Amino acid sequence: MFDVGAPEFLVLIVFAIILFGPEKLPELARKAARVINYVRNIAGNAQQQLTKELGPEFENLDVRDLNPRTFIQKHLLDDVEPIVADVKSELSEASSIGRAASEDVTSAIESAKDVTPGGPADVMAAATPSARPMTPFDSDAT
Repeated sequence: MFDVGAPEFLVLIVFAIILFGPEKLPELARKAARVINYVRNIAGNAQQQLTKELGPEFENLDVRDLNPRTFIQKHLLDDVEPIVADVKSELSEASSIGRAASEDVTSAIESAKDVTPGGPADVMAAATPSARPMTPFDSDAT
Protein backbone atom coordinates (compact mmCIF):
# COMPACT_ATOMS: atom_id res chain seq x y z
CA MET A 1 0.00 0.00 0.00
CA PHE A 2 2.67 2.53 1.00
CA ASP A 3 5.64 0.79 -0.69
CA VAL A 4 7.90 1.13 2.34
CA GLY A 5 10.99 -1.01 1.90
CA ALA A 6 13.65 -2.01 4.41
CA PRO A 7 15.83 1.13 4.06
CA GLU A 8 12.84 3.45 4.46
CA PHE A 9 11.61 1.45 7.44
CA LEU A 10 15.03 1.70 9.14
CA VAL A 11 15.08 5.45 8.57
CA LEU A 12 11.60 5.73 10.13
CA ILE A 13 12.72 3.69 13.17
CA VAL A 14 15.82 5.83 13.68
CA PHE A 15 13.74 8.99 13.25
CA ALA A 16 11.17 7.73 15.80
CA ILE A 17 13.90 6.90 18.32
CA ILE A 18 15.43 10.36 17.94
CA LEU A 19 12.07 12.14 18.04
CA PHE A 20 10.34 10.26 20.89
CA GLY A 21 13.24 8.66 22.72
CA PRO A 22 13.75 5.01 23.56
CA GLU A 23 11.61 5.28 26.73
CA LYS A 24 8.36 6.32 25.04
CA LEU A 25 8.77 4.22 21.87
CA PRO A 26 7.32 0.91 23.22
CA GLU A 27 4.24 2.73 24.54
CA LEU A 28 3.73 4.48 21.19
CA ALA A 29 4.12 1.17 19.35
CA ARG A 30 1.38 -0.38 21.53
CA LYS A 31 -0.92 2.57 20.84
CA ALA A 32 -0.24 2.34 17.10
CA ALA A 33 -1.03 -1.40 17.17
CA ARG A 34 -4.32 -0.69 18.98
CA VAL A 35 -5.27 1.95 16.40
CA ILE A 36 -4.50 -0.41 13.52
CA ASN A 37 -6.54 -3.18 15.18
CA TYR A 38 -9.46 -0.76 15.73
CA VAL A 39 -9.42 0.35 12.08
CA ARG A 40 -9.32 -3.28 10.90
CA ASN A 41 -12.32 -4.11 13.08
CA ILE A 42 -14.25 -1.15 11.70
CA ALA A 43 -13.45 -2.20 8.11
CA GLY A 44 -14.43 -5.81 8.81
CA ASN A 45 -17.72 -4.77 10.42
CA ALA A 46 -18.51 -2.46 7.51
CA GLN A 47 -17.87 -5.27 5.05
CA GLN A 48 -20.10 -7.68 6.99
CA GLN A 49 -22.86 -5.08 7.21
CA LEU A 50 -22.62 -4.35 3.48
CA THR A 51 -22.93 -8.02 2.50
CA LYS A 52 -25.79 -8.50 4.99
CA GLU A 53 -27.76 -5.53 3.64
CA LEU A 54 -27.18 -6.37 -0.03
CA GLY A 55 -28.88 -9.72 0.40
CA PRO A 56 -28.21 -13.32 -0.57
CA GLU A 57 -27.54 -12.58 -4.25
CA PHE A 58 -24.36 -10.71 -3.26
CA GLU A 59 -23.02 -13.24 -0.72
CA ASN A 60 -19.86 -13.89 -2.71
CA LEU A 61 -19.13 -10.17 -3.15
CA ASP A 62 -15.53 -9.33 -2.49
CA VAL A 63 -14.86 -5.69 -1.60
CA ARG A 64 -11.52 -5.88 -3.44
CA ASP A 65 -13.50 -6.41 -6.66
CA LEU A 66 -14.86 -2.87 -6.30
CA ASN A 67 -11.37 -1.48 -6.95
CA PRO A 68 -11.37 -0.42 -10.63
CA ARG A 69 -7.93 -1.92 -11.26
CA THR A 70 -8.90 -5.38 -10.00
CA PHE A 71 -12.32 -5.13 -11.66
CA ILE A 72 -10.73 -4.53 -15.06
CA GLN A 73 -8.22 -7.31 -14.54
CA LYS A 74 -10.86 -9.78 -13.42
CA HIS A 75 -13.52 -9.05 -16.02
CA LEU A 76 -11.58 -7.87 -19.06
CA LEU A 77 -7.97 -9.01 -18.94
CA ASP A 78 -8.71 -12.58 -17.87
CA ASP A 79 -10.59 -13.10 -21.16
CA VAL A 80 -7.75 -11.62 -23.20
CA GLU A 81 -4.88 -13.39 -21.41
CA PRO A 82 -5.02 -16.64 -23.46
CA ILE A 83 -4.95 -14.64 -26.70
CA VAL A 84 -1.97 -12.60 -25.50
CA ALA A 85 -0.14 -15.79 -24.50
CA ASP A 86 -0.73 -17.26 -27.98
CA VAL A 87 0.57 -14.11 -29.67
CA LYS A 88 3.66 -14.09 -27.43
CA SER A 89 4.43 -17.72 -28.25
CA GLU A 90 4.00 -17.08 -31.99
CA LEU A 91 6.29 -14.04 -31.79
CA SER A 92 8.95 -15.99 -29.94
CA GLU A 93 8.76 -18.76 -32.56
CA ALA A 94 9.01 -16.21 -35.37
CA SER A 95 11.98 -14.50 -33.77
CA SER A 96 13.80 -17.83 -33.34
CA ILE A 97 13.11 -18.67 -37.00
CA GLY A 98 14.35 -15.18 -37.97
CA ARG A 99 17.52 -15.66 -35.96
CA ALA A 100 18.16 -19.01 -37.61
CA ALA A 101 17.58 -17.52 -41.08
CA SER A 102 19.90 -14.63 -40.26
CA GLU A 103 22.62 -17.04 -39.17
CA ASP A 104 22.14 -19.04 -42.39
CA VAL A 105 22.45 -15.90 -44.53
CA THR A 106 25.52 -14.78 -42.60
CA SER A 107 27.21 -18.14 -43.03
CA ALA A 108 26.32 -18.15 -46.77
CA ILE A 109 27.87 -14.72 -47.23
CA GLU A 110 30.97 -15.75 -45.32
CA SER A 111 31.33 -18.88 -47.44
CA ALA A 112 30.77 -16.83 -50.64
CA LYS A 113 33.65 -14.53 -49.67
CA ASP A 114 36.01 -17.49 -49.53
CA VAL A 115 35.24 -18.57 -53.13
CA THR A 116 37.94 -18.22 -55.81
CA PRO A 117 37.93 -15.17 -58.17
CA GLY A 118 35.28 -15.23 -60.83
CA GLY A 119 32.88 -17.02 -58.50
CA PRO A 120 29.70 -15.81 -56.79
CA ALA A 121 31.60 -13.40 -54.56
CA ASP A 122 32.88 -11.46 -57.60
CA VAL A 123 29.41 -11.46 -59.13
CA MET A 124 27.98 -10.05 -55.90
CA ALA A 125 30.73 -7.41 -55.78
CA ALA A 126 30.04 -6.43 -59.40
CA ALA A 127 26.34 -6.10 -58.65
CA THR A 128 26.86 -3.51 -55.95
CA PRO A 129 26.37 0.11 -57.02
CA SER A 130 29.88 1.16 -56.01
CA ALA A 131 31.43 -1.41 -58.40
CA ARG A 132 29.41 -0.34 -61.47
CA PRO A 133 31.00 2.25 -63.74
CA MET A 134 29.28 5.60 -63.66
CA THR A 135 28.05 7.00 -66.96
CA PRO A 136 29.23 10.53 -67.58
CA PHE A 137 26.71 13.33 -67.40
CA ASP A 138 25.65 14.54 -70.83
CA SER A 139 24.54 18.17 -70.60
CA ASP A 140 23.27 18.20 -74.22
CA ALA A 141 20.87 15.32 -73.56
CA THR A 142 18.72 17.31 -71.18
